[in-house]
Formats: sequence, C-alpha cells, structure tokens
Amino acid sequence: MAFLIAQRAYIKLFLITKVEQQRGYGYQMLDQLKEEFKPFGYVPPQSEVYRALHELVQEGVLYRTKQLKGVDPSVDFQEIVLYQFTDGGYEKAKRYKKQVKADLDRCIGLLQKAATDNYA
Repeated sequence: MAFLIAQRAYIKLFLITKVEQQRGYGYQMLDQLKEEFKPFGYVPPQSEVYRALHELVQEGVLYRTKQLKGVDPSVDFQEIVLYQFTDGGYEKAKRYKKQVKADLDRCIGLLQKAATDNYA
C-alpha cells in the first residue's frame, strides 16, 4: 500500500467530478484544476491530467467526442475534445470514487497523526 494517495488517482477523482458536473473539455478542466489547487501551492501537471483522462477512456469510464469550440462553424475552426461517461461508465466512476475515498480517509488520518504528534 502506498504511503499517501498517488497523484494520478487524486487527479482522476477530480476529473470524474468535472465530467459529472459537465464541466467541459480537457484543457478547460486543466485550467479549473490549476485555479482550484492554487491556494494549496499545487499545480497539476498538464501531462498527468491528460494521462489520467486517457486512462479513464482506456478503462471504459469515459469516451471522447470532438466538437468545434465556437457556436458558428463557418468562423470557429478550433476543435475540442469533450469527455462523457460511457454506458456503464458512471457506475465504474462511482466505484472508483468510493475506493479513492477510503484511501483519502487513510491519508487524512496519517496527516492528522503527524500534525498532532509533532506539533501539539
């Protein structure tokens, strides 16, 4: 068992939640995560965010669709990749989140013990 939760598992947890909230495409999710984690001094690496998305696709949790970014296809040519749950993917995502929750609870306990024992 790992000491603390793996970075990719941590990122996948947030990506699943973003897809649940229908929060857009890969780069948009990356920007949102960077902004949300900024107060904690953590910047999720772009490569890890995209690796996590690719793993979720390979695991059958998500699928990718391409769409033009803008409203008018005659003007807007930039394609974006949207991520959505596959058939059965939402159930897989819920199981994954439950597993990660158990890991997070264990990590929180370890960190609280360190803070209490060493800084009380």
